[in-house]
Amino acid sequence: MSVEPVRPRPVLDPYVDRYAARTAGMTASEIRALFAVASRPEVVSLAGGMPNISGLPLDIVGHAINDLVLTQGPVAMQYGSGQGTPELREQITEIMRLEGIEAHADDVVVTVGSQQAVDLVTRIFCDPGDVVLCEAPSYVGALGVFKSYQCEVVHAEMDADGLIPDALRNAIRATRAAGKTIKFLYTIPNFHNPAGVTLSLARRHEIVEICAAEGILILEDNPYGLLGFDRDPLPAMRSLSADNIVYLGSFSKTFAPGFRVGWALAPHTVREKLVLAQESATLCPPQFSQMAISAYLSNHDWQGQIKDFREMYRERRDAMTHALSDMMPAGVRWNVPEGGFYVWLTLPPGVNAKAMLPRAVTARVAYVPGTAFFADGFGTSSMRLSFCYPTPERIREGVRRLAGVLEAEMDLQTTFGIDDTTEIRLGTGRDNPSTNTF
Repeated sequence: MSVEPVRPRPVLDPYVDRYAARTAGMTASEIRALFAVASRPEVVSLAGGMPNISGLPLDIVGHAINDLVLTQGPVAMQYGSGQGTPELREQITEIMRLEGIEAHADDVVVTVGSQQAVDLVTRIFCDPGDVVLCEAPSYVGALGVFKSYQCEVVHAEMDADGLIPDALRNAIRATRAAGKTIKFLYTIPNFHNPAGVTLSLARRHEIVEICAAEGILILEDNPYGLLGFDRDPLPAMRSLSADNIVYLGSFSKTFAPGFRVGWALAPHTVREKLVLAQESATLCPPQFSQMAISAYLSNHDWQGQIKDFREMYRERRDAMTHALSDMMPAGVRWNVPEGGFYVWLTLPPGVNAKAMLPRAVTARVAYVPGTAFFADGFGTSSMRLSFCYPTPERIREGVRRLAGVLEAEMDLQTTFGIDDTTEIRLGTGRDNPSTNTF
């Protein structure tokens, strides 16, 4: 009797045993996984945070780029400085002045979007096992960076006024009691992604003081600060202290993301390390993109354009919150953001946003489950809704479809009952529903 030879199992990735250990932390985000379905025209996507650039004067932008190529093409299409062009860095200091920041262009480093700035700061500060403190929830793109550098993320609670100072103190105390090293606090103080809340002025002062006393760097990520709907911007945390804070900005939300231009304003010694890290990553940020944005800032009423964006996004915010009020079943809660792109929605106990997503996509509406914004598995009863890209009419239709899916889900819960062992994680993603005040 012949014996069949044992055949080796097929190896899907022949390099699997050769990758660096840190690649284990490199996984696709839940938002990226949605792109294939959310981009279908029949699906109303309330998931992605794409800026609506249809309001840009594309004729003016086109003429500016045409002139740039004709008059400065050999310079614009050449290598440049690893720190960024002097003209754009000067213009960036004028933009930051709108939020109370007085800075010198020498301390600005231009990056390939603020996403690269998060990566560079993490690269120069963090070793494997180091701790990064983050709000709960936090920006999925930053969480991906921290994971890829093998950092541990420790979350601190938020409420309607942003990061809670006592929660930050508790997180610092518990982390150090466990013998771990904290490298920085990552925070989005204005129109938070994903929570939509804004850190109050009093708390900005208190958190800056806490981190200064504890010797913890603050990484202030501020892509939405100029996109408030009803008032002038609050002072940036960096305006309260020139020390111990690295401030990140971006043109992706106030101009266009396709140019991929952001920046970091850092203390002088940190600036030097960022330039070295930038040069090792890209040699230099794209000269053409920088000069195109400089031309736009020099020759166009960019502040008036930001005002137009604010009005457009306010209209979309109102369309979403009014539709939620009109259509959502009882027990669903959400905040009303004062700016930015996002509403944070909390579901009744027992309804799992991640498990419900396939049924929502079948109903031709997409959102991002709250679990995408936590490093510790929380957020199952929350979701992020984005109002920045769809028209008001599409937003209302998307909310109508989502409400129908939720009603069906809640009917199932009523019919079959809620398992008392089901983990209920609301609002900030923690087990106590009373902490959800935003």
